[in-house]
Amino acid sequence: MSTSKPTIVLVHGAFADSSSWNGVVAKLQRDGYPVVAVPNELRDLQGDADYVKSVLDITDGPVVLVGHSYGGAVITNAAAGNPNVKALVYVAGFAPDAGEKVNDILDKFPGSTLGETLEQIPLADGSTAARVRQDLFRQQFAADVPAEEARLAAVAQRPVNNRVFDQLTGTPAWQSIRSYFLIPTADKNIPPVAQEFMAERARGTVVTVDGASHAVLISEPTITADLIEQAAG
Repeated sequence: MSTSKPTIVLVHGAFADSSSWNGVVAKLQRDGYPVVAVPNELRDLQGDADYVKSVLDITDGPVVLVGHSYGGAVITNAAAGNPNVKALVYVAGFAPDAGEKVNDILDKFPGSTLGETLEQIPLADGSTAARVRQDLFRQQFAADVPAEEARLAAVAQRPVNNRVFDQLTGTPAWQSIRSYFLIPTADKNIPPVAQEFMAERARGTVVTVDGASHAVLISEPTITADLIEQAAG
């Protein structure tokens, strides 16, 4: 079916899954946008980006590409050189520069309390994956999300391979594609000052959400969707 609106492609981050976008998807669909929520593998930055690229390749017409958290690093790599992507939206997301690692950003702007909440999962290939302890998930990740919803999110979270945080970004898509940043001021995973730095570097449009947690897409789906729609305009 033809539509005059761009397709919104959503990429979740670490310690989440595509259901984290449910409230955002509901509003976008009510407003007439076609939406795709991509299952992020959370295993390898280039591999994760390549999968998103494959989704973009089969999506007709213009796209607004949205990434939450580590999903921001994925869209930064996935959209580079793609003329169909008209805007990038970073929701409490990483926007690394060329040759930069996610951990470089966290080292430059200390203050994240995520590390002390993680438990490690040894993998068969010798690497490790991490997930947030369920009993600490709400206070770390989703403090402004209703308790029952946060409990469900803690159970549904997808572990992330630790290597993704030390893998280099290629040419960043935000150098050539306009960008938008939703910054929650009570984010305990990515310090807000780090998000502000990345937004300024990308010359992005910024919306801040006072008191919101890293899970701002869950707690404030209307604000999140409104920024996406602004980017689509």
